[in-house]
Amino acid sequence: MELQLTPLRCFPLHYRTTTKATATATTNTVSACSVESQALKPRPQLPRQAPFRSRRRGSPVHLPSLCAAIERLVAEGRHREACDALRDARAGAPFVALPASTYDALVTAASALREAGSAAGVLWHMESSGFQPDQYMWNRVLGMYLVCGMLAEAREVFDGMPTRSRVTWGVMMGGLVDAKRPRGALALFGELWEEVGVGAGPRVVVVAVRAATVLGSVQAGRELHCCVAKMGMCEDQYLPCALIDMYSKCGRIDEARRVFDGIPWRSVVAWNTMLAAYSLHGRSEEALDLYHDMCESGAGLDQFTFSTMLRIFSRLGLLEHAKQIHAGLIQSGLQMDIVGNTSLVDLYCKWGQMEDARHVFERMPSRNLISWNALIAGYGYHGMGSKAIEMFERLLAEGIAPNHVTFLGVLNACRFSGFIDKGKRIFQLMTQNPKTKPRAMHYACVIEFFGRQGLLDEAYSVIRKSPVTPTANMWGALLTASRMNKNIQLARLAAEQLLAMEPQKVNNYIVLLNLYMNSGTRDEALTVVSTLKRAGLSMSVACSWITVKKKDHRFFFNDSLNPKSSEIYQRLDTLMEVIKELGYVIEEDELLPDILPDEQKTLKMFHSEKLAVAFGLISTSPSAPLTINQSHRLCHDCHNVIKFVTQVTKKEITVRDASRFHHFKLGTCSCGDYW
Repeated sequence: MELQLTPLRCFPLHYRTTTKATATATTNTVSACSVESQALKPRPQLPRQAPFRSRRRGSPVHLPSLCAAIERLVAEGRHREACDALRDARAGAPFVALPASTYDALVTAASALREAGSAAGVLWHMESSGFQPDQYMWNRVLGMYLVCGMLAEAREVFDGMPTRSRVTWGVMMGGLVDAKRPRGALALFGELWEEVGVGAGPRVVVVAVRAATVLGSVQAGRELHCCVAKMGMCEDQYLPCALIDMYSKCGRIDEARRVFDGIPWRSVVAWNTMLAAYSLHGRSEEALDLYHDMCESGAGLDQFTFSTMLRIFSRLGLLEHAKQIHAGLIQSGLQMDIVGNTSLVDLYCKWGQMEDARHVFERMPSRNLISWNALIAGYGYHGMGSKAIEMFERLLAEGIAPNHVTFLGVLNACRFSGFIDKGKRIFQLMTQNPKTKPRAMHYACVIEFFGRQGLLDEAYSVIRKSPVTPTANMWGALLTASRMNKNIQLARLAAEQLLAMEPQKVNNYIVLLNLYMNSGTRDEALTVVSTLKRAGLSMSVACSWITVKKKDHRFFFNDSLNPKSSEIYQRLDTLMEVIKELGYVIEEDELLPDILPDEQKTLKMFHSEKLAVAFGLISTSPSAPLTINQSHRLCHDCHNVIKFVTQVTKKEITVRDASRFHHFKLGTCSCGDYW
């Protein structure tokens, strides 16, 4: 996450040497210029003209016209043609100096192209023509060399400059940071500090703090923090933000908060930086509290605020909050950036709002591969495999190269929707590209493809013959396949491998335990229970929750805390009687480690997801769909009950469990009873 500070590598240019040629420019303090883009002089918007045509060989050069053409080309963003025009100037008048404004435009063009040859050509023409750059132009040339990756040449320019302003030091340091040379930038700041001490200026210190951030050195950052205190710059608008970002990325979130609390007047950048710090460290609740404080303070919200908070709301499951902030963004007329739009697509996908996710995606002014991946993965997790494949094929048709995440999303879509043959073809397509060689997670999808077809020998063969070292994902896929096909020997092998890799993961024991129960080997199942207890492991308390009228209602196993408990259990009893008449039979062979076998039949009906469904039925209109979220994997009996309930009530019920989304409708589930 980049710190959203406009002038991290850029400084007000009122330090320029004032000459007759530059007196007008020095009256306008220009800030927020970067090493990458140093076009500091405003240019008029010129109408688009025909492509520039180089002069014919031997024809005379009309210098004023050529200079005007170069400046026009750069103003229109036609940087390549501008550099080509410089060759005409070099051929026709190699020793005649061009105006400063033309050199300024050429520096902009070479910086945009990031070509060492173009950059060297500009400086060569300056020197050969006898042009005398002022302080401003030397800074521009220095920035051009740094952007083009010419660090040695940039250092020669820096060392050879007749005078160096604070802008010069900042440009050189910023270039070193961008080139992943933060130690060099800090060493340069040390030289400046020895020369001028507290006169270094706040913008140069911002660059030094950024160098400490890239280096990951909290010690260097703290020393710079002391420099800030000595210089009396704590009230600067940007320095505290840089310090917050530094402490955050160095893992000192509490120190970052202390810097934030010490800011007397907080700009929106300061609020955003602290929000981003909390988001980076997963402290979503604190980020939410800070956001409420930000709203109460009257600070304006911008696109960065919205993007950060969308990620926070997604983690906390606050879908309604996300919808409100999305509506506020539209009403304010702000354009969401690509990161914010992608976060919104991802959020809607995670909470089953696929139409809203697609709507946001289609309205994005620009998309990157992450945007495509979010939508494809969302369709996959909701069992909408055909939609995921459609988007994948559209991505290929638009000439966008998929990456490993793209392939994982579409393979998961095939896996969840049961499109086995299509999944195998897509996996084959992946293997044909050397840039996207399959990884363990992709092989896990292939193992499940074979598992769904009951081809366990082929599934095991994938593990034995794959070029990657088998991972927990791969053994887990084989264990699931063995469980669904009731192959006790292969399941035991997969479980042993999993338990060796993840001995503290309770779910591995539970899957093996239930497999023993399904196969009738209850003694071995009880042995697993004993192993769990000896290891001091136990299942976390299962919890399911449902949102009704914007309020969350949580349920636990055999729960009686809800005010409507009597109605809930009464409705559940009625439902159980009805679905039994339709053929429902309780599954007695799925055991939980904290429940004895004799208790299992009685307590099955009190699972938290059944209570949540019953509450939803008595609290919503007959046509309203229900969405249940839970912290654990949906058990077979509850899965079967919910299918019968949708058949009886004609309601659509969505359950988001620990592994995937289950969309129940008219007695069927989108998972195809394989999860």
